[in-house]
Amino acid sequence: MSPADLDPGCDLRRIALHIRPFVERRVPASDVDDVMQEILQRVHSGADALDEDGRFVAWLHRVARNVIIDHHRRGSRRDAKHAAFATEWRDDAEERQDALASLAVFVRAFVDMLPTPYREALRLTEIDGLTMREAAEREGVSISGMKSRVQRGRRLLRELFEACCEIALDARGRVVEYTPRR
Repeated sequence: MSPADLDPGCDLRRIALHIRPFVERRVPASDVDDVMQEILQRVHSGADALDEDGRFVAWLHRVARNVIIDHHRRGSRRDAKHAAFATEWRDDAEERQDALASLAVFVRAFVDMLPTPYREALRLTEIDGLTMREAAEREGVSISGMKSRVQRGRRLLRELFEACCEIALDARGRVVEYTPRR
């Protein structure tokens, strides 16, 4: 089934067939049905609020991601009697690491796209691991000047990534998942 086959008017079974593999990769097998039910409830209750011009598939995936994040938050609050879940949570952490690793492959390419002062500032501090003081001395600028370059470079880098991909972050601002934009 392609995303083109989905629209807000299609039945929930077709939506479930489309979104289930997405959920199965992110949630322990024992919880998939519960998460699917919650996603479908939110889709059913919120589909009317989706504007006609909105992209339904993107909205559907956003709803699914939010339900999955909520599910993991609830799961992380459970006590020791849920130790079996902890093993599966580590698998999810490995998936997060995979997403970060695949996204990191593009960091150098995106950094290379930045204007020279910001590119060099990020390369020295973020990639080469120099302190702000060391990077400022190497570039012949003040420490506050280097901090400004790094801050602006990070902002520009984030804009490049957001133009390229839809990036989902967890509550701590860490990348959980990304989806390339068309």
